[in-house]
Amino acid sequence: MSNSLKSKVVDLYTGQSSRSVRFRYTLILFDLATVLYFIVTTPLPHGQGLLIVNMLLLVVILLDFIARFWIADDKVSHLCRLYVIADLLVLLSFPLNAITHVDLTFLRILRGVRLGHSEYLLRDLRRDFPVFRLREDALVALLNLVIFVFVITSAVFVFFVDADRSVSGYIDAIYYTVTTLTTTGYGDLTPKTPGAKLFAVGIMVVGVGLFLRLASVIFTPSKVHHRCGHCGLTRHDPDAIHCKHCGEAVRIETKGFG
Repeated sequence: MSNSLKSKVVDLYTGQSSRSVRFRYTLILFDLATVLYFIVTTPLPHGQGLLIVNMLLLVVILLDFIARFWIADDKVSHLCRLYVIADLLVLLSFPLNAITHVDLTFLRILRGVRLGHSEYLLRDLRRDFPVFRLREDALVALLNLVIFVFVITSAVFVFFVDADRSVSGYIDAIYYTVTTLTTTGYGDLTPKTPGAKLFAVGIMVVGVGLFLRLASVIFTPSKVHHRCGHCGLTRHDPDAIHCKHCGEAVRIETKGFG
């Protein structure tokens, strides 16, 4: 019974059937909706209704995490993946909020990291959406930048906005994050404490790197991800039929027509 259930879960998460693909796209929509929910609710009062929704989301995210861990061939390697670490932080933020009474809801936005790093999700998107296949690096870089901006914005709002814990204060936090990241620095909002100043340095160092990565992939020729079976090269021209490195024939997966 256990092996039968596991094989069904493996098929849902990694299979090529239409049911498996629909399941993974449902998870994409769930992740997008969850990230948007966490962003929107950050500046709102956390009443009983939001607590109930948060607990329901915790259950779904935990079940998803357990299922992925259960079917992983190399569980240690699985736990070291970036999006799995992000999921762990998301899960830990729920009990830590209750234990420490420190608002760690900003960590839940890290759920969005999964959208740009999940192997089977990326494979589905490459196959089904030509635009994604051609602009994958740029879209993933943009997603990483957006997630970074909103995680940092929410952290600034939670830890450094003392006077106005409202939507207006959250907008100030976005404004401060973006002006710091872009090193614009108008001077109307400035860090006051040593901790806030060090945090601003971190925003600039990491944020500028992500911004430059996005600019780099936008202005370089588009490549598609497909591993050459002979030499292992993973980047090829969109219309490639042979690997430029070894000359082996490559069959780039597409959904096709008709």
